[in-house]
Amino acid sequence: MIREIGALELPMAEKYLLDNGIPVYDVRMGTQEVLKLELVFLAGRPFERQKLAARATAALLKEGTIGHNGAEIAEVFDFYGGTLSAPVNLDTSTLVLYCLKRHFEYLLPLLAEIIRQPAFPEEELEALIERNKGRLQVDLSRNDVVAYRAITECIFGKDHPYGYNSYPQTYDELRREHVLEHFNRLYHTANCRIFISGRTDEQTISLLNTYLGQGLPEGRRETVSMSPSTEAPRKVFIEHPDTVQSAIRIGRQTFDRRHSDYQGLYVLNTVLGGYFGSRLMANIREEKGFTYNIYSTLDAMRYDGYFYIGTEVGREFTEAAIQEIYRELDLLREELIDKEEMAMVRNYLLGNLLTMLDGPFNVSEVVRTLIMDELPLSDFADLAEIIRTISPEKLRELARQYLDPADMWEVVVG
Repeated sequence: MIREIGALELPMAEKYLLDNGIPVYDVRMGTQEVLKLELVFLAGRPFERQKLAARATAALLKEGTIGHNGAEIAEVFDFYGGTLSAPVNLDTSTLVLYCLKRHFEYLLPLLAEIIRQPAFPEEELEALIERNKGRLQVDLSRNDVVAYRAITECIFGKDHPYGYNSYPQTYDELRREHVLEHFNRLYHTANCRIFISGRTDEQTISLLNTYLGQGLPEGRRETVSMSPSTEAPRKVFIEHPDTVQSAIRIGRQTFDRRHSDYQGLYVLNTVLGGYFGSRLMANIREEKGFTYNIYSTLDAMRYDGYFYIGTEVGREFTEAAIQEIYRELDLLREELIDKEEMAMVRNYLLGNLLTMLDGPFNVSEVVRTLIMDELPLSDFADLAEIIRTISPEKLRELARQYLDPADMWEVVVG
């Protein structure tokens, strides 16, 4: 039986404060005896004093402490069947632990040691730099990577935290003292948020307080000031000879999730290129056959955001594909979306939201995103309501405001 998706409510996370003031958000759900722990620090690019310091600091955390080298750390986590990763996004650095609940008390002390006493070995930093320089050389041979780097640099500016790109020289300028400075300044109690999910209980929270409620230095939140680029949008062509395809990126600066138009633009972006049945896919992939994949995305960071359209096409189809992209933008700005298409997009997006409520780990990800973007947890239900009720007239109004080709940067690499 097919039924409409009803009201969607995000399960509320319990909030605790550790003895040192670090907030813990506990999503106590699920039937499996497993836990996911995330330690999130506001220690990304907007807070750097040296380019690439955020990425290097996060990557080196697992490579050794005062008491254990990297191999010993990996061996302990393997022995207990846990996994530890250190993903980095533009705004935050995170340590993520997955483990069986019964092994939490054995792994948490080592995780606390990693946060309190990292060694940042010089040889590991040198190895990291060489690996990334080698990977960069490969990446710069790919049109899609070059196009992405170019569009973000155009939108934000080459020295902006969200816009700068790494080069071999950028890595060569990175020193261990930059990593130490970044860590000492930003990895402290005022900058930390903890998210735990799964079969948690009072003992779980007590263990967190024992090992993470003390020993971390105190600090204060830093204010961020970023100057957006004032350069007028234009067309940029980057020649990449000996390639059979052109990479196309067309986009503009937008805003963070706290902006009043974010949720409506999120829906509009889906209509344009945010899912397989989107207008860009139907036209440029299905009807014209110019490409295998085309999409549009609305990326929101903590302090800003951007929208762009991306595709790779045969070089002979480059101009025709760009014309069709602008044609789709014009249609959204001129005509109302019909009832059938609106229903399809609403159902797709509500279905996506439903999957975000599937299990404690997914719920915790939503909670983490909202908390780190300084949004209330009720924002999830608000988004569901906007998806369910936004009108074609409102979407056309948003298209006229934010999808004007005159406001778009156009980057072609090929």
